[in-house]
Amino acid sequence: MKQSLRIVLASGCALLALGTATSMAQEWKPDRPINLIVPWGAGGSTDQVTRVTAPILAEALGVEVVVVNQPGASGAIGTQEVLNAPRDGYTWTANAIANNATYSVTGLLQDTNIDDWNIYLSVANVPVVSVPTDSEFTDFGQLLEALQTRGGEITVATAGVTSSGGTAIAALSDAADGFDYNMITYDGGGPAAIATASGEAMVTTQLAVEQTELIRGGRLRPLAVLSDKPLALDGVDPIPPITNWLPDMPLAPDYFGIFIPAGVPDEVVATMDKIWADKVMNSEAIKTYAETFGAVFAPSYGAEARALAMPVVILEACSSVERGEAVNDPSTIGIDCETRTEVAQ
Repeated sequence: MKQSLRIVLASGCALLALGTATSMAQEWKPDRPINLIVPWGAGGSTDQVTRVTAPILAEALGVEVVVVNQPGASGAIGTQEVLNAPRDGYTWTANAIANNATYSVTGLLQDTNIDDWNIYLSVANVPVVSVPTDSEFTDFGQLLEALQTRGGEITVATAGVTSSGGTAIAALSDAADGFDYNMITYDGGGPAAIATASGEAMVTTQLAVEQTELIRGGRLRPLAVLSDKPLALDGVDPIPPITNWLPDMPLAPDYFGIFIPAGVPDEVVATMDKIWADKVMNSEAIKTYAETFGAVFAPSYGAEARALAMPVVILEACSSVERGEAVNDPSTIGIDCETRTEVAQ
C-alpha cells in the first residue's frame, strides 16, 4: 500500500509539473518541415494511420510533415534515428506504443522506455489470423490442430518478431501451451499480408487494418480476431473472437500513434497537445479510416495516453520473458512481471 501511494503521489506531482510547464509554454511555430519517421515499410498499419494523421498536423502547424519510411530490425532502426536526432521538435516517429516502450527488453535498443516519449495515440488495432482463400484451413480450430501437430511446417508471415503479427503468433503459441511455427518476416505488415494472399506463406497474424482490403477482395480468409468480441467489417461476415478457442488468452488493445522524443522544448509539447485535443480527437478522417479498416478510433495524449498504453506494454514485456526472448529484465523499465504491474524505479 505504501509503495502504491508513493507511485500515485509521484505520478501526481509529475503530472502537475508537466501541466504547469505546458500551460506556461508559448505556441510553437515551426519554420521548416518536420520529419516523421515510420520505422516500418509502406502500407502497414503504422504507415496507414500516420499518412491519415500527418496532413491534419501539417495544416495546423503551417509546415509540411514529411512521412519517411525507414524499416529494419522490427522498427528499431528508424526509432534509433529519431532518438539520435536533435531534440528540437523537428524529428518524430510513429509506431505501436508497445514497441517503443519495450525495445530495451527485447534488446533491439538499449536504455529506452515509455517515458522517453511524448505520446499521441490515434487508434487501437487488433491482429487477425488469416489464410489464403484456397487454404486447407477453413476455421481456426483446424489451423490450431495443425500448428500443434505440424507446427514447423506452418509458415507465418509477419513484419518481424516484435511486430504486432510477430507478438500475436507468439501469444497464440503461449495460450495454446506451446507450438512451433516457421516465421517469414517482411518490411511491414502490409507486405506480410500481401505475401500470404499470394501464397508465399500459409498464415498471417498481422493487424486487421493491414488485411481488410485483401479480405474484402476475397484473397484472404479470416479465421479469428485476437479479441474477446467478433470483429465487424463492412461486406464481410463477422470474424469470430479467439476466445472461442482459447478462452483464457490474455488480451490488451494495441495502441498506435505519433511520438515526439522527451527533451524537446516545452512549447513543442504544449502546441502538439492543443492540436491533438482540437483537431485529432475530433478528426472525421481518422474516424472514417478506423471504421473502414477495422481499427478503433481512440485518440488521447499525455498522461491519459500513457495510462491506456501500459496494459499492452506490460503484456508484451512479460510475454517476452515467458518466451525466453527478453534480453533485459522488464524490471529495468519499471515492470514487475510477477504481479504484472508497473512499479516505481
